[in-house]
Amino acid sequence: MGTTTFAAPTVTEEMNSPGPELLGQVARLNDLDETLVEQMRAEALAAPTRGKAAYGEYQSGGWWTASLMNHSPDGDPHDVVIGDGQPRPTTLLDRMPATARFLAGLGLDFMYVRLARLEPHSYLWEHRDYAELTERGRHRLHVPLVTNPSAVLVTAGARVHMAAGALWRLTPSQAHGVRNVTGPDRLHLIADVYTDDAYRELAHQPHLYTQDAVRLPTMTAVDRSRLMKRASELAGLGFVTSAEQVLLRAYYTYALPEGTAYDLIAELHADRGADAEAARWERAKNHLLAH
Repeated sequence: MGTTTFAAPTVTEEMNSPGPELLGQVARLNDLDETLVEQMRAEALAAPTRGKAAYGEYQSGGWWTASLMNHSPDGDPHDVVIGDGQPRPTTLLDRMPATARFLAGLGLDFMYVRLARLEPHSYLWEHRDYAELTERGRHRLHVPLVTNPSAVLVTAGARVHMAAGALWRLTPSQAHGVRNVTGPDRLHLIADVYTDDAYRELAHQPHLYTQDAVRLPTMTAVDRSRLMKRASELAGLGFVTSAEQVLLRAYYTYALPEGTAYDLIAELHADRGADAEAARWERAKNHLLAH
C-alpha cells in the first residue's frame, strides 16, 4: 500500500440492505482528507484544457476527458484512448503536484487516469465499459472533485450520487449511465486500475450510506404508454432526436431491464415505418451493452 492518508470515516448511517448487485457495482471505499481534496480540486479547475470530447455514441454531448496518465509517447493529455499497459504521466499531470502525490500514494497498478467533466443538461447513455478488455481484472476508482445533487450515476435499478470527499469504486463492466441536470459541471478524477494486493487492501470494506442511493420505481404499463405517446408526438412533429432522448432518459427515471431504453427507441421507429432507424438502434444497443 502507498502513503496516501485517508480521513477518519464520517459517522453516517449505512444504507439498509443496498443489495449485493448495487454494492458490487458502486461503493464508497474510504473518506479522503479534506485538505487533499481541496488541493486536487484547485488543480483540476486550473487545468489549461477542458480535454477532448470523445465516445460520442455514448453521450448527449457535454462529456470531456483529459488524460493524466496514458500511453501517449509524448505525454499528450488529449490522447484519451483507454487501453491496457503501464501508463506514463502526461504533461497535464506534471502541472498537478498534489494529484500526482495522491496517485503515487495509493500504490496501485494503474491502467489509465483522467479528469472527466460532464456539463449541465448532459447525459452518458446506458452502456458497459471494458468489453474489449478481458484478460486482466480491473476496477475504476472515482474521486468526485466538483459535483451537485443532480449529478448521479444510475445502475442496478438505483440512482447514486457520488459525493465529494470520498474515494469510490465503480464496476463499469456492468450497465450504467450518468447524468448532470442542473450543474455546475461534474468533475471527477477517474483512475482505472488492475486487481492486485494493494487494490484488495484498499477495497476491502465497500459500503454505501443512506443518502447515497435512491431506488428507482418500476415502469408501469401506464408509464410506458404515456412515454411512447410523448415520443411519438415529438417524432411526428419532426423532432426525432428529441423523441429518442425522451426514451433514453427513461433509464434515469425507472428501474428498467438492461437495454429497455434502446428497445423503446427501436419500437418507436418501427411504428413509424423507419426500419433502417430501428435497425440502427438495435445495433447501438448491442454495441453499447456488449459484454
